Amino acid sequence: MSAPSPGMKALLDRLSVEDAGLPDPTTLPAFQGRALAALSNLRWNENLPEMAEARTVSIADMAARWVVPPKGSGDRVILYVHGGGWAFCSAATHEGAARRLALACEAPVLSLEYRLAPEHPFPAGLQDVLEAWSARSRDRRWTLAGDSAGANLALAAMLQMQQEDLPECALLFYGVYGADFSTPSYRKYADGPGLSRAKMMRYWDWYASHEQRGDPQVAPLGASDAQLSRLPPLYLNAAEIDPLHSDTEALAERLAALGRSDRFDHVEGVVHGFMQMGAFLPEAREAFRKAGAFFKDVPHEFRSTHNREEIS
Repeated sequence: MSAPSPGMKALLDRLSVEDAGLPDPTTLPAFQGRALAALSNLRWNENLPEMAEARTVSIADMAARWVVPPKGSGDRVILYVHGGGWAFCSAATHEGAARRLALACEAPVLSLEYRLAPEHPFPAGLQDVLEAWSARSRDRRWTLAGDSAGANLALAAMLQMQQEDLPECALLFYGVYGADFSTPSYRKYADGPGLSRAKMMRYWDWYASHEQRGDPQVAPLGASDAQLSRLPPLYLNAAEIDPLHSDTEALAERLAALGRSDRFDHVEGVVHGFMQMGAFLPEAREAFRKAGAFFKDVPHEFRSTHNREEIS
């Protein structure tokens, strides 16, 4: 079992005190679990970075949060899909993450409020991401980003997009890409800390039936080599102490075998969801920095194959 970094251990110790006696939100009725998860995640919004602009907007008749960093030309925009097991969290719980991503990339971030399971199982959330993407403004260049279940939705959306409508790159953080609960990381970190195998199994039961899990739009690791080959450049990271680590590792290995040059960062000593903790955790701030560096250095050969009207 890998040891948490000093900063991660301090936060885990804090959580053990603050959350003592609280139930596992995935064992509650969804609306109750969602409220508890919101309270748990909103604490990470302390010391929010200052933005030039931060407001609630609408895209494709869905609410979204628009944040603009003090520095950045604004000709590139990131559509961000929050995590939470397809069932929990919101743009509000991920406000800090969206702002830190905007700062690191020097670009505005639009954080989408998509429909949540179990009230709205697959394909509702994916359809919302695709509708928001189709409704984006055409005078800017767009990128997709997401964490955990949001990374799943972002990747699944790209698998469905037409080639000429793809983003110029995507930033995917500790994503859910498969429904195999016997991978090395699921076995090693079945009981957490934090995310556990039992929690992920309940999230999956809320989101998609067993029959649907063979669909690459549900579990993107099932995509063909041809489908993966046509994706734009990807930035991937994975938390070391995370049942989902093997998902990203397997995706990165498949992409590398296709001769692609995507970026995969293995982040040692941290648990699933660590980028939520950017106000307190150095590893989170460094992860945003690396994602921002990748975003700013999207391979020119990819950009040059898409004119501004096609991808903006």
